[in-house]
Amino acid sequence: QLQLVESGGSSVQPGGSLRLSCAASRFTLENYPIGWFRQAPGKEREGVSCISRSGRNTNYADSVKGRFAISRDRANSTVYLHMNNLRSDDTAVYYCAAGRATGICLRGTAWYRIDEYDFWGQGTQVTVSS
Repeated sequence: QLQLVESGGSSVQPGGSLRLSCAASRFTLENYPIGWFRQAPGKEREGVSCISRSGRNTNYADSVKGRFAISRDRANSTVYLHMNNLRSDDTAVYYCAAGRATGICLRGTAWYRIDEYDFWGQGTQVTVSS
């Protein structure tokens, strides 16, 4: 059983930046495509970004394009979500998730579907307010 742990969530002002981290407990993330999702109060869980196993393919929700960036650090077996120019509507609990199916996060895939991912972290709260 793969266990994921997110960290880095906090409260920031609009326009600020945060970096979220996703790491595996004991096991590495090398063999998994990773997705970041978020869920704001009263809203459904939303796909934010994903990165393929190789790290060479990424996808982003339209709402975060140009502001967020996902990356893999193989040396530390960690996936990051760099969030810049944060807005109040970025406020949500952010989750990382690991998939196992071949091709997740490649071009044309439904990477944003929750059921593409088998393992989920507990979430980390991001609050953007003045």
